[in-house]
Amino acid sequence: MTEQGTASIQNPTKSFYDRISHVYDALADSGEHAARERGLSLLAAQPGEKILELGYGTGHSALTLAQAVGPTGRVCGVDISEGMQRVARERIEKAGLGDRVELKVAAVPPIPYGDEEFDAVSMSFTLELFPLETIPSVLADIKRVLRPGGRVGIVSMAVTNPGERDSMLERTYKWMHQHFPHIVDCQPIDVAGFVREAGLKITQEERLEIWTMPVVALVATK
Repeated sequence: MTEQGTASIQNPTKSFYDRISHVYDALADSGEHAARERGLSLLAAQPGEKILELGYGTGHSALTLAQAVGPTGRVCGVDISEGMQRVARERIEKAGLGDRVELKVAAVPPIPYGDEEFDAVSMSFTLELFPLETIPSVLADIKRVLRPGGRVGIVSMAVTNPGERDSMLERTYKWMHQHFPHIVDCQPIDVAGFVREAGLKITQEERLEIWTMPVVALVATK
């Protein structure tokens, strides 16, 4: 995506998340919490690992990852919102783990890290925020920053399985995203399809549900 194209899409998103950063947990995390935690469980961060989180939001997952990697590990995060960075940093500093966490503010792609820097990359309810045509570039850049054999854990809103009907809430959500994307900014996606097309090998995949809407949690390796 061109710099101009990225700016036109990302700036409204950035402003939106800056505005809601201090109330985001009340608005969304209560519904996303269980799926997000399940995704982290599948990723299974280990002591000493260096892990990147894309879209760290208010810092819940970054904190969990920092606890998992221990004092010899490192967690890096990238998010588009300075507001989210402030909330996340406060949470992590309060837990006394600021020395093992680095939180950057930047638009992705590109990911502002070098090739083969990370043992794992984590994303929860972030990949579906990107335009469909940008998702392959995001996954290609994730693959670039992963070390050989590294893994990516993704939790995302998902499309229904073939032959299944969308719930009424799912149909309403899709309609809202189509007509009011500045309010409903994410969309259900074929998570596994995108991951396979990126040349990543899915090793674990689970289908979950939030308010009758399908969610996929998966882990894939480079």
